[in-house]
Parts: sequence; C-alpha cells; structure tokens
Amino acid sequence: MSNSFNEKRRQQFITENFGENQINRRNRMEIALREEMVLDDTDKEGLSLLTASFADNAYERLSLRFTYGIPIEDLRTELTGIIEAYERYQKALADYEEIPKVAPLRFRDPGDYERAMQLIGLCYLLHRRDLLPRIAALLDPAYYGKDTFYEELLDYGLPERDTECEELYHVDLYDILLDAMYEETVEERTEAIKKYLLAWYPSFKYVPWHDGHLHINGDEGDYFGYWAFEAGAVAYLCDIDDSGIDHMVYPKDLVAWARQHKTLSEADDGMVPLRCEANQPCPQTGIWSIPANPDARRLFKAGDLMPDFPNSSYGKTIWYWDENQNE
Repeated sequence: MSNSFNEKRRQQFITENFGENQINRRNRMEIALREEMVLDDTDKEGLSLLTASFADNAYERLSLRFTYGIPIEDLRTELTGIIEAYERYQKALADYEEIPKVAPLRFRDPGDYERAMQLIGLCYLLHRRDLLPRIAALLDPAYYGKDTFYEELLDYGLPERDTECEELYHVDLYDILLDAMYEETVEERTEAIKKYLLAWYPSFKYVPWHDGHLHINGDEGDYFGYWAFEAGAVAYLCDIDDSGIDHMVYPKDLVAWARQHKTLSEADDGMVPLRCEANQPCPQTGIWSIPANPDARRLFKAGDLMPDFPNSSYGKTIWYWDENQNE
C-alpha cells in the first residue's frame, strides 16, 4: 500500500486494492441490476427487490468512495443518483404492496432509520439542500410529524415545515444527538457529540453491515465504511466545535469542507457539473456528449456509468453536459 494512499484514505480498514476492486464491483452491480430491472418478465415483487438493491448499492458506493479517499467535490453530485434510486424503489414498493404512502426506508428498523438520517446529513454536508424536499417526499407519507430528530434535522433546510413532535423511534441513540443540538453551552454540545459517536457503532450490532471490516479477505468483502454523517451535519448546522473530536466514524474532513464552502449558493446546489470522466457514475439524468466525438451524444440516467472509448486518439474520455437537452 502506497504512502499516498495511506494519507488519503479516510478509515484504516480499507486498502488500496480492496477499495479499487470494491468500487469496480459496485459499478458492475449497478449495470447488472439496471439491466434486470427493465426485463419484461420481472414481476412486481422482483422489481421491488431489484430496486431496493439498486438503491442500497448506490449509497454504499458513495460511502465506499468517500472511505477510499475520493475528493469530496467528486461526490457532491453523486447524491442525486442515490435519491433517484430510492424514488425508483419507493414507486416499485408501493406498486407491489399496493400502499401508495409506503416509505422506502422503515423508521422502526435501526439500519433504515440511520440510512435516512445519513442521506439528510449528506445533503447539508455536500451543500445539496435542493435534494431535501425530495427526501421529505419519500419519507413524509409515512413519517411526517412522527419523529423528533427527523423533523429537527429537516427543519434547518425546510423551515416551513414547523412541525412539533415529541416522539423518537430510537431514543437511546438519537436523543443524545438531540442534546448536541440543544444543550446550552458549546462544551456541552461537543460532549454530546462525543457521547453519540461512542454509542453509534455498538447501536447497530444487528445491522447487516456491522463488523464488515472483519470479513475483508484480500480484495473481497462487503465493508463500505462506517460514517455518522448525521453527526457531522449536526456539528456543521449548530456550529459545534469539533477540534477535539477524532472518532473514526466522524466525517471530520467533510464537515471542514462544508464549512469552507458555505458560500455555495442554493442555485449552485442544483447545478450539474460540466464534466464527468468515463467509468464514473452519471451525476444527473440528461443529455451528455463528447465534443471531440460528435457522434457520442446520448441520454444517461443518474447513476449510469459513463462509457469509455479507450482507443480514442484524444486521450482520456470525458463527457460534458450538453447545453442542448433536446434528444
């Protein structure tokens, strides 16, 4: 393992070879799942299972890439594809269960609840508040006004909600993070964050990803990183001093990045980057093209892997957002 990789990786469990192999595996899985989802003989139950796997894979790929050390700027627009994946799953699940107001993440399940809070946290830390209404649209049909932490966390980006709630699905853990939001002194808030981080990993003992790092075998395994993104979001939103926090699951450099980029405008939050390299997930659905190859112009969905043209005389393949979005 190179010293440069040691410096850029964000958790000690990941190795360079494991990370590269697992990112490629996640990319291949995305392609395979997408192909299965469009088969005519896929029944409603099968489609709900496929879309669930697709959404989980999309989130886990971002978490893995963050753990591996990918620059934060490269992750910012990837969040769009994850939200679109959960929207697709919600639609398939509602169709299968014949429950229009079903949510794709179940708050009673600790792992699902945490995933929902992680996604909201990432919206703040990556300055993608434009995605918060879409997350709310996914979860509100089942959980509007039914969980204090969910409402309090959304309130920073959607203040018009103004929903009072005294219920909390997982009191033992998330009540600590609520303390971090509302303790009177800076010191008390910092201590509450530290207490939350200590309790975080043990609280997910029975969630499938728990102890994934113990099952890494060379390039194989299901570990994709352990991250309390919601704790980072609370620290950022409440301006909590995290200089003395060094817990492994705390995304300290992501919080620092969020603070350094506070000037990102709301308009910019929804913008698509002008470029995307080959073999990377498409950041947003639309028409993309390669200026050096006029014939290479096509529609991609968010999350699609951008194809490569390795024999091109123009060097590395880079796709650009096409100003003409008419097919």
